[in-house]
Amino acid sequence: MEPEKQPDMHNTESDSVMQHPLVERARQFAADAHGRHEQVRRYTNEDYIVHPQAVAERVAEYLTQPEVLAAAWLHDVVEDTDVDLEEIRVLFGDEVALLVDQLTSGPHSKELERAERKLIDRLQLEKADIRAKTIKLADIIDNTCTIAERDPEFAALYLPEKYAMLQVLKQGNPELFDEARQIIEEGLQQLEQLSQQPPYEDG
Repeated sequence: MEPEKQPDMHNTESDSVMQHPLVERARQFAADAHGRHEQVRRYTNEDYIVHPQAVAERVAEYLTQPEVLAAAWLHDVVEDTDVDLEEIRVLFGDEVALLVDQLTSGPHSKELERAERKLIDRLQLEKADIRAKTIKLADIIDNTCTIAERDPEFAALYLPEKYAMLQVLKQGNPELFDEARQIIEEGLQQLEQLSQQPPYEDG
């Protein structure tokens, strides 16, 4: 007789906290905010909310604080929609607002070059709460896992930027850090291989 399989208590806990009222309100709020602007994911045209969902679910494997998971759902709303940080603070509390603020890029001066903007973002993340760094690692994983094959030209710019960003995220969850680093390194290797392929000749 085979021994009875024990339930994975870690997954059970993460599933449970995703149903927490604060987390569920954040999910609904993020879906509405991104949906109002008809935002979709680049390359797949899926509703944008699939990205915050992927980030929140990945973070929930390691952190189960409702405030952290609410921030994971909300991490792009201030940056990408008409929602401001004060609205997040009023609706979800100071702790969630702090994490969302630390994860929000900009606004930057239009006069800054891209490299200057990315440097400012890294300096902000360097000082961020370790929980915000863990959310950012999950964000990087979801944003980089297929970019080398879907858009090699943009990936050649984007992946080195994210690799540089990893240097200020080392205090985040170590497993997510290792996963993000592996994805980026494999993507860069894939780009290197593509660059070495001889041009196609129609003959």
